[in-house]
Amino acid sequence: MDDKDLPIVDAHHHLWDLESAMRYPWLESGEHQWLGDYSRICRTYLPAEYRRDTALHNVVATVHIEAEADRSQQLAETAWLTRIAAETGMPNAIVAHAWVDTPGAEDIIAAQAANPLVRGIRTKPVIASGPGDSVRGEKRSLQDPVWRKGLGLLTKYDLSWDLRVPWYHLAEAAEVCREHPDMRIVLNHTGYPLDRSKEQLAVWKRGMEALSCCPNVHCKISGLTVAGKPWTLQVNGAVIRETIGLFGVNRCMFASNFPVDSVKASWDWIFTRFKDVTAGLPHEDRRKLFAENALAFYRIELP
Repeated sequence: MDDKDLPIVDAHHHLWDLESAMRYPWLESGEHQWLGDYSRICRTYLPAEYRRDTALHNVVATVHIEAEADRSQQLAETAWLTRIAAETGMPNAIVAHAWVDTPGAEDIIAAQAANPLVRGIRTKPVIASGPGDSVRGEKRSLQDPVWRKGLGLLTKYDLSWDLRVPWYHLAEAAEVCREHPDMRIVLNHTGYPLDRSKEQLAVWKRGMEALSCCPNVHCKISGLTVAGKPWTLQVNGAVIRETIGLFGVNRCMFASNFPVDSVKASWDWIFTRFKDVTAGLPHEDRRKLFAENALAFYRIELP
């Protein structure tokens, strides 16, 4: 099979309409702790543009991850995406938002789970500002017993958890994952190895090893945006190969994180590099990495 025909399930992307009633506070500043200047993505991004971005590849399904809409609109975002899917045929699955430690958490989670497109929840713990800082034991931190207990609601409602923490929290996140062995969990953005110094790559690798020892934890290879460096295989190839080596081809999936990762490269560039770095793998393994693992994890049935 030619590379251009390789089926792709984009396991992590976003849509937003800044002309609608939906609000995205994080897009209003144009500046981000990790991405730097991202003013170019502070604009509406809908399926028509996504399809133009992906036109050179065989994208057969997509998974929309909550786009940090105003948290009072978490159900409204899901309803909006459901309408978009009905009108355009994408996304094919939704990972919605819900808190797990608020008084009304279960009601929100139940409402999200009732939507036939919703397969999981992304709920982010509080994180430290950097590897030299700590929020250990704070409310909604990875050690907060209320938050950790509430996370079990996802299993109750048969929802997966999209885990997003930076590299210096991965080992702590593994402690949480071990408490929920029956939960389907997927780590976002390759564990965010944003600092490629030898010291911090060692921290990232220890955390990834801890998570990979949890058989219910999968990994999305995406979010490889390093400040001051281009998106190249010289920069990212070793991280990709090491991630696949740790988790195995059965528990990894490629994803674009578009339009966010467009601050570094085009969709075509990123996925062409994914294809390049896996060119030596058996065809069956590549099909898993590019499509089959995401289809299975998010329970997507293609027409």
